[in-house]
Amino acid sequence: MAALNLVVLNQLADRQKEVITAVDPNVNIIVTDEKSALEHMPSCHVLVTWGWSETRHLYQAAPHLEWIHALSAGVEKLLFPEIQAADTILTNSKGIHGIPVSEHVLAMMLAFSRGLTISLRQQACGQWKRMPTGELHGHTIAIVGLGSIGREIAKKAKALGMTVLASKQEATTELFVDTLYPSDDDSLLEMLSHADYIVIALPLTEETENKISLAHFTAMKRSAYFFNIARGAIVNEIDLITALSTNLIQGAGLDVFAHEPLPEDSPLWSMPNVIITPHVAALSPAYLDRAIKLFADNLTRFIQGRNMLNIVDKVKGY
Repeated sequence: MAALNLVVLNQLADRQKEVITAVDPNVNIIVTDEKSALEHMPSCHVLVTWGWSETRHLYQAAPHLEWIHALSAGVEKLLFPEIQAADTILTNSKGIHGIPVSEHVLAMMLAFSRGLTISLRQQACGQWKRMPTGELHGHTIAIVGLGSIGREIAKKAKALGMTVLASKQEATTELFVDTLYPSDDDSLLEMLSHADYIVIALPLTEETENKISLAHFTAMKRSAYFFNIARGAIVNEIDLITALSTNLIQGAGLDVFAHEPLPEDSPLWSMPNVIITPHVAALSPAYLDRAIKLFADNLTRFIQGRNMLNIVDKVKGY
């Protein structure tokens, strides 16, 4: 195989470049940004980018492009008509997010359970006052979407003594799940009614957009806490605000939103029963190292003509 021209739309450390060149020393690594990438596309064979980056114009200018790899799990901006109609391989970085995202979810769950959300506000006012506290042990978590992230959340929740419910499209044997539900809406509503903590861990597709609405919040316990670490568009945000303001649910931990950054006039900012983080659940000092290690594995497979990991179904969107 002739030398590959690899265009990467993200900065790489020398150690990360070395992981790639260890696969093939002749790979030509071009590190650039979206603004400057266009000039490199006529000779590009492999493009490494993010699933939310606008790359359609780059694709149209790349006659030799064979493979796009997303450094993210989501690929919503990479599913444009041209790539869907072509044989271009599309892969993602599914499988590397479980550790930081699951820790982020547990941090928010524990913050509510142990009253830390109240303690921090009292600390800011110099107020010494005991607040209600609880335990995760013995409570029930429902995970909507049992992919690699959902499984890591389930594993940690089970270690804390929780009952784990989960939903997914295909029935499988799951080591850390007590009850697995189908993904149809009736089954989802049934699962939600039993949960004390609900976590959304679905990919964003046409089928999952606005999937969680007022009917789902109504089915939840009034004492339930809701968490979204997937994509904001999966949840009807107006319905979520209604559920929080009318006490249909007790609180929410939100890392993703319908519009990002979250608009300054969003009611969510001032709700005392909401934890807001700015789409950081997957961030970790180890993130890019893990992503490049996965990419390098796939690069080996690509060069050798072997089956590749994490090939995205361009119709399903994941």
